[in-house]
Amino acid sequence: MIVDILRVFAIVCIAFVVGKIVAKIKLPAILGWLITGVVFGPYLVEIITFDIMDANWYKIAMKAFECFAGVMIGKEIVFKKFAKTGKQIIGITFVQSISTFLFVSLVFALVFFWMDIPIYLAFVFGGIALATAPVPALSIVNEYHTSGPVTKTLIPLAAIDDVIGVAVFFTVISIIGSAMGTGSESVFVIVASVCFPFIIGIGVGLIASMIIKKVKNAKINFALLLFFLCVSTAIGVLVDIFLFHSFRLNDILIGMAFSATLVNLIPEEKTEEIFKKYDGILNLSLVLVIVNLGVPLDYRLIAGAGVFTVVYILSRAMGKIGGAYIGGKITKALPTVTKYLGFALLPHSGVSLVFTGIAAVTLNGIDPNLSSIVQGTIVAAAIINEVIAVIIAKYAFIWADEIGQ
Repeated sequence: MIVDILRVFAIVCIAFVVGKIVAKIKLPAILGWLITGVVFGPYLVEIITFDIMDANWYKIAMKAFECFAGVMIGKEIVFKKFAKTGKQIIGITFVQSISTFLFVSLVFALVFFWMDIPIYLAFVFGGIALATAPVPALSIVNEYHTSGPVTKTLIPLAAIDDVIGVAVFFTVISIIGSAMGTGSESVFVIVASVCFPFIIGIGVGLIASMIIKKVKNAKINFALLLFFLCVSTAIGVLVDIFLFHSFRLNDILIGMAFSATLVNLIPEEKTEEIFKKYDGILNLSLVLVIVNLGVPLDYRLIAGAGVFTVVYILSRAMGKIGGAYIGGKITKALPTVTKYLGFALLPHSGVSLVFTGIAAVTLNGIDPNLSSIVQGTIVAAAIINEVIAVIIAKYAFIWADEIGQ
């Protein structure tokens, strides 16, 4: 185990260096982190092997760093500020999410009808496509210190988008599983998957805020912040093990709910003082989460990417960009938000791979060939899309004039 930990530490160090090199050529450092994960993962150099990825210590560690990364979202959700644009953000999120689901499902339904493949598979692709991976886009926000309407809309939107994604995807899988006689997710499991991250984050955040309020020492408060984040992760792991019997909860949402609770219950001066010390932890967490996104990607699937992969990437991009544009128009958002927000929503791989694994289990009981279609298409799309999407996301902030010089 010690050797395996050293392997992961070595990859993180390499990722930092590669990120700096990539940044020198005016590309996001996140691209370097992602490539490091792919290259040193189990499909190429094998520094991080399948055995390491399957180890419980590795899974729990990644969940902890996802929770730490989620803090970046939550600390920006201050209800006093959010109240002015909250309805607008929720409106845009709902429209672009559902638009993506419907558009991708429609496109694949037409393709599958023509190719004589069961139409219900189209809705699986739609359910996978609507979710956004928040960490890649937020890594760009963190790296380039973006500021403006698109940034302020993106941060809370990324969290709400994941909630809608989980609800829609599990509903689709449940209906298909029930209709095809393979069993399905219960309503309780679907609701619990959505609600528990918020229950855990808010519950621990309330306790933490009561204690931190009374402590005046900044270093002790920072230590308390880290301690309670670890407590949040531990509770999430216990819920995963005893309730779901697998690692299912979204720990980014746990961290988001925790930090959002803190910033709304603790004086602003104190939260700013605490989170100034948090930058190093946040940067490390972002690197680890992004590297972990790259590790399970099989680079060889790029060569085998076919029509379904192209259809998926293009239809999802059109759904996100078009949906954000329509949502912006309906809610009367600023022109920069309407035009460019959708481009910042293209990163996708982490959420898509989790959903794909769950879909594969259901589809295997119906027709293993359908499971292979979904897995091959999404994994190949994850590699190709993520490289392109990260670059496009950066340019979305450039076009919106929100990247600080």
